[in-house]
Amino acid sequence: MGLCDEVRAHCAEIAASAQSVVIDMSKLGVIAPAPAPALDRRRHYLEGSREDVAAYLLTLDAINFGSGWFPTLRKRPGSSGYYTVAWALADKFRASGPWSNEQLRSLEAEEVARVLEQEPGHELMALYAEALRGLGVFLGDRSALEVVENAGGSAERLAETLAGGMPFFDDGGFYKRAQIVPNDFQLAGVCDFDDADRLTIFADNLVPHVLRMDGVLIYDPELAARIDAGELLPPGREEQEIRACAVHACELIARELRVAPRTLDTWLWNRGQEARYKAVPRHRTRTVFY
Repeated sequence: MGLCDEVRAHCAEIAASAQSVVIDMSKLGVIAPAPAPALDRRRHYLEGSREDVAAYLLTLDAINFGSGWFPTLRKRPGSSGYYTVAWALADKFRASGPWSNEQLRSLEAEEVARVLEQEPGHELMALYAEALRGLGVFLGDRSALEVVENAGGSAERLAETLAGGMPFFDDGGFYKRAQIVPNDFQLAGVCDFDDADRLTIFADNLVPHVLRMDGVLIYDPELAARIDAGELLPPGREEQEIRACAVHACELIARELRVAPRTLDTWLWNRGQEARYKAVPRHRTRTVFY
């Protein structure tokens, strides 16, 4: 079984026995199509050479986690936690280009915080530095583009390579971050993967929140009250049920709409940037997996 089918099977199994989250099958049709997915060209570095854009995307995706800490970050005006990180990193690439692999392997939290315009003592900066050092070790003498091209045009093979090569990507049963890398490369026009539409949605905390707000996911009242009160959810059964039910619901919705799950993910994620979704707390879990 490949990585993508492993995610589908894992999430379907959890959804079938979930105790705290229910999929309202009658609401699957409330999700409407949206414009074609695209990366924000201002807040991502997409204008450089193919090699530099590849380096940017893999560097960004190496630190594409931390949503449980995002409320504590210093945000750029009008930007979420993710866009704050993506934009600050893009500006670093515009000003001085990518870090070399040797530089990645020696990065410390202070340098990462400086680039991302955050406090050096913030817990997330140390985790980001660890992730970037791990990226440098994983790359060895290879460029980011070489790693991607070694996947032979397969998004699933690239995801499997990342999950097997870096612990922070090894999100067993979900592989959110490993799967989003080939999707980002495809959206940026850096690579074209023959099997990109096999990818599942990228199970984080925002897409489930949008599904909850739209009535597709129903949380147990006690769980909902804790999330609405802004309490952190520890890694474990409850947050896994939320993510798994989101993946399984999106498989059903994507089939109904005849659209790839990865495209549906972007529709829902972009919808989650709207004020009405931001006005209600989403679940927050402090983890390196999303």
